[in-house]
Amino acid sequence: VQLVESGGGLAQPGGSLRLSCAASGFIISIYDMAWFRQAPGKEREFVAAINWREGGTYYADSMKGRFTISRDKGMSTLYLQMNNLRPEDTARYYCAKSRRPNYDGTQYYSAEEYEYWGQGTQVTVSW
Repeated sequence: VQLVESGGGLAQPGGSLRLSCAASGFIISIYDMAWFRQAPGKEREFVAAINWREGGTYYADSMKGRFTISRDKGMSTLYLQMNNLRPEDTARYYCAKSRRPNYDGTQYYSAEEYEYWGQGTQVTVSW
């Protein structure tokens, strides 16, 4: 199993970035997938998740309306479109794969539910 994030960088407040996570070694469509982030000195924080069954999406409150998680099953890629970025969005962003396939009981907000993580991609929002 491998998860490789890309697309991070420097953005100005109010700007946009699109993160990608290339997945290999497993079938992305039967696992819940998520994005988390971690800023220096802070704990890892849930950003968004997408349900394996019907592609339902879930967001942390501060990301609702600004971020959009999606997946391309054919390309085995997970995305995170981030709009209206704020300085407090500065963090390293990680994609993650849930522990159990075809499972409807994932607690999306908990990092404990995920077993594989990418190396992360840095997002910096600043003038």
